[in-house]
Amino acid sequence: MNEYLFEYVVHLADDALILGHRNSEWCGHGPVLEQDIAITNISLDLIGQARNFFQYAAEIKGGDTTEDSLAYLRDVREFRNCLLVEQQNGDWGKTILRQFFMSNYQQLLYSRLENSFDRQIAAICEKALKEVTYHLKWSSEWVIRLGDGTDESHARMINAIDELWTYTGELFIPAGYEAKALESGLAPDITALKNDWLNRVALVFEEAKLPVPTAGFAQTGGKQGMHTEYLGYILAEMQYLQRTYPASKW
Repeated sequence: MNEYLFEYVVHLADDALILGHRNSEWCGHGPVLEQDIAITNISLDLIGQARNFFQYAAEIKGGDTTEDSLAYLRDVREFRNCLLVEQQNGDWGKTILRQFFMSNYQQLLYSRLENSFDRQIAAICEKALKEVTYHLKWSSEWVIRLGDGTDESHARMINAIDELWTYTGELFIPAGYEAKALESGLAPDITALKNDWLNRVALVFEEAKLPVPTAGFAQTGGKQGMHTEYLGYILAEMQYLQRTYPASKW
């Protein structure tokens, strides 16, 4: 088994799975019916992407590994998602901003991975890119709507920036398996994505009348398995059925 390839694919899957689960918590609680449906559909898109990555990771791992065992039977320290996606939903503005930050990153990453020499990764990203492009458009429009909205919505977006910005730096700091994926030519240099990511943030924030924070301390560790307390609560809920009734299927 190619260990770095397995970890890299699991990392992509975990980002999509945890963000999808977080978004699914809005089902039935969205601010209006149309947006309740929108955020729920986005969560389904992300979980579908996670399934595709997990299926490939299980194929790489071999043995009795399945998409179910990867999603439901690993402990917190075995998850490789970035810290950003596990942050609490908070209000609608915080959820929107988290989605915008992550969709911006995924759109840049997947657009490069669809040219990967690994045809399975390339195929998954080619399909996912269509969905992520919509997620980016949807979340960008909401950032602008809330940032340039009422005094209350603007203040909430400022608060969301304060809470989430410190977690964005980790996106561009490669873990060991990302460095090996780059070295092998499998994946792009994620540090080179940062300027494009920041430029897009700046354009949207300018229209939203929101300030772009200066570079500061970056919270890291998620991609190496060191998470915030929030992931433990997510897994306790997400994995309950599988652990209570072993061998259940998706």
